[in-house]
Amino acid sequence: MLFFEDFIVGETVAMGSIAVSQDDIIAFAKRFDAQDFHVDPEAAKASFGGTLIASGWHSCSLLMRLMAESFLLNSSGMGAPGIEEVKWLRPVQPGDVLNGRRTVTEIKPSRSRPDMGLVRFRLELLNQRDEPVLEQANWIMFGRRGFGSAQPAGDWLAHPPRYVPPASPSSIEPPSSPTEPARFFEDIEIGQEFELGSCVFTADEIVAFARAFDPQPFHMDEGAARASAFGRLAASGWHTASVWMATMVSHRRRQIAAVGAGQAPRLGPSPGFKNLRWSKPVFAGDRITYRSAVSDKRASGSRPQWGLFFHHNTGVNQNGDEVFSFDGCVFIERKRSEASA
Repeated sequence: MLFFEDFIVGETVAMGSIAVSQDDIIAFAKRFDAQDFHVDPEAAKASFGGTLIASGWHSCSLLMRLMAESFLLNSSGMGAPGIEEVKWLRPVQPGDVLNGRRTVTEIKPSRSRPDMGLVRFRLELLNQRDEPVLEQANWIMFGRRGFGSAQPAGDWLAHPPRYVPPASPSSIEPPSSPTEPARFFEDIEIGQEFELGSCVFTADEIVAFARAFDPQPFHMDEGAARASAFGRLAASGWHTASVWMATMVSHRRRQIAAVGAGQAPRLGPSPGFKNLRWSKPVFAGDRITYRSAVSDKRASGSRPQWGLFFHHNTGVNQNGDEVFSFDGCVFIERKRSEASA
């Protein structure tokens, strides 16, 4: 079993591989990121990328699965406080085989807890052509030898890495206030804030996501969760993030409806995000309300018909506690007259 002391700065280790099918891409996107270029192969031909591609949140979740398979389930891992940065470098397409790789970039003992230390990783996904498609940097907490304990025994990897929703999934509930119409890049206002919607995390949904992508015992089994630092069944951080995306898609559909079909600007992909924080656990029964605020925008130098807007996003539970936040950006279409000027 791997303890904090077993990680060496500079060490690079392969983490196995996952083949990604069209059905896998669509199954994830239908629940969490149902944009045309993730769920409809024909409609995707007219999109920014010109073909069906996987959601970036799906790629992050697949990386999490490889981490669990290759070392986390055989370690004294205690979870991660967040993600410093993710770069989505290339699209993931049907038929791709993704290979994981981890490199230790820094280690430090905890100052407040002698029983644990923190390890900083650079985590990568590369396709079958050895091209990087995702790069991630974050810290993970590990128990120290003599203090840390093994993960509970169980067949945690019994399910394949494809999302299978529970029989009765929770719906994304829209805010009570009206949604403003979708805006082109030029009309987006820095500082503008939106409530995206909310969702109740059920035990069935927490387990369903964990089975596919984050099969750590405290996400999958109530008894194991009670014995963990969480104390009860808690959602994977990537589940919390993926539901944010589902509320954003729901918000976007309401924006398009408000302006009229065919009149709304198109959205392109996101190049990545920074400063993701899981500040509190999300437990079964929690209702998380998601919000987004425009923090900046700039025209694209390489694609004059597109601009980038930057947004700060949060998730707050029913008690008013922030459980989740990150800074993201996404391409959005410019007005044609402005883009060609």
